[in-house]
Amino acid sequence: MTIRTGLIGLGMMGRHHARVMRSIEGMELVAVADAFGDSHGVAGDLPLFASVDELIDYGVDAVMCAVPTGLHEEVGLKLAEAGVHAMVEKPIAENVAAGERLAEAFASRDLIGAVGHIERFNPALLELRRRIDAGQLGQVYQVATRREGPFPSRIADVGVVKDLATHDIDLTAWLNRSKYEQISANVVKITGRAYEDMVVAVGQLSNGVIVNHTVNWLSASKTRQTVVTGENGVFVADTLTADLTFFENGTVRSTWQPVENFRGVTEGDVVRYAFEKQEPLKTEHEAWRDAILGQPSEYVSMAEGLETLKVAELMIESARTGETKRA
Repeated sequence: MTIRTGLIGLGMMGRHHARVMRSIEGMELVAVADAFGDSHGVAGDLPLFASVDELIDYGVDAVMCAVPTGLHEEVGLKLAEAGVHAMVEKPIAENVAAGERLAEAFASRDLIGAVGHIERFNPALLELRRRIDAGQLGQVYQVATRREGPFPSRIADVGVVKDLATHDIDLTAWLNRSKYEQISANVVKITGRAYEDMVVAVGQLSNGVIVNHTVNWLSASKTRQTVVTGENGVFVADTLTADLTFFENGTVRSTWQPVENFRGVTEGDVVRYAFEKQEPLKTEHEAWRDAILGQPSEYVSMAEGLETLKVAELMIESARTGETKRA
């Protein structure tokens, strides 16, 4: 079976989706759509439509939605009503209420509704999760993330929490197989828009792991780092380079008395791992394909995407009220 796929939204992310969708075995990109045309030359010899309605009428089994967040619900609901599987870029929708309607529309029709939380498919985080699950770190104590970089002018309908921090919320819960229990955040607005440009958040998962997230689009230096501290050492994952490094707790006792008096950990071996690195976007699409075909898949469901959005909105509300919010 070959899945006939369509793509709506031909902007900065849409062009990358189009490239990858053309390479997925078992899927065929048959048409694309964008109300504003094809500014990046994505369509090639494919039919180019102006709306999701035309895409549906052309005949598709599944559609990738790379439209602005504010259009996810409108486009997604039309696809669900037509019996078409869909993957929407993260976040699932502009607010929790819209996300709930979207998730219900696909679930009630037994359709595969996926959300593009691409960090789950980053090779460094996949390897990190495998090693955590294998017990290499022992008990996990903390997850700390940094996601910083220049302001993306293409983002106009959400702030840094829903655009960027949702990556960290999702990957943290996924790495630990645990939901958020509470969250507290502070934000600043610098660029003159209605939305926040920087957030610092601290919280705790239901399994007791504490978390903190530093996210902004005000930095000239681009950083994508996840640090997991546990009983046996520290993992540092760089998702820009897909590198994973393990800083092991030392086992050699010191004879230097002032150091020996401190009963914490000591420095041990440092290892940067070598492992297979596949493009996350391609792996994400393959997982979506497998789910549509009824095969085992680690795709990100709309229910999971909705949980992430709920935590993001709690971050924003915490910053507004100055109160810690329970998830």
